Amino acid sequence: MATEAYEPKDRRPIASRERRVWQKLSTFLANRHVSPNSISVAGMIAGVLAGILFAATGFAKNDWIQRALWFTAAACIQLRLIGNMLDGMVAIASERASPLGELYNELPDRVSDAAIIIGAGYAVGGLPTLGYIAAGIAILTAYVRAVGKAAGVSNLFLGPMAKQHRMFVLTIVALLMGVLPQQWQPSWGDLHAGFASVGLGFIIIGGLITIQRRLTLIVRQLQTSV
Repeated sequence: MATEAYEPKDRRPIASRERRVWQKLSTFLANRHVSPNSISVAGMIAGVLAGILFAATGFAKNDWIQRALWFTAAACIQLRLIGNMLDGMVAIASERASPLGELYNELPDRVSDAAIIIGAGYAVGGLPTLGYIAAGIAILTAYVRAVGKAAGVSNLFLGPMAKQHRMFVLTIVALLMGVLPQQWQPSWGDLHAGFASVGLGFIIIGGLITIQRRLTLIVRQLQTSV
């Protein structure tokens, strides 16, 4: 008896999946037997590299090198997101979706989030303490979603500070720091907090709101299912 292909449920809604360029690329990769799990790992590597590049801005003395680091970090964040999108698309296109693939989809995400956000804490204008707090909150938002799913609730990807929103904030920070003249880059207080600290502050506040919204919906769904 033929077994049915595994179908992942409650996938993160990503509008870009419907774009022809990504559909063609996922089909191309699937036809060449590229492993979806290897794409997940590649996305994680891009995320870790983005975090390293963020932190490296704090050590770069040359203005142009520092700007190059910011731009490259922004590009690596986008590569991380593309990898997060393509791994699932390739898995479905090649009929290789599996529970193991979902594990590969989740764990590298947490590593990437932590690396990027903590790296931003060590970047120019960042504060390490904010980076660690923001990373912890980002991981907690995913944990709340996972606990809700384990309890029988549908996956909740709502924000205002879900993964794509966190990465959007830090991408904007990186682009601003790469483009703006130094005299336009804020530096507040003795710790020289700047755009990176502002971005991390948004992630912390938005993340707390996201956790509260997700918990509220999980409790509500569990209560109505009794």
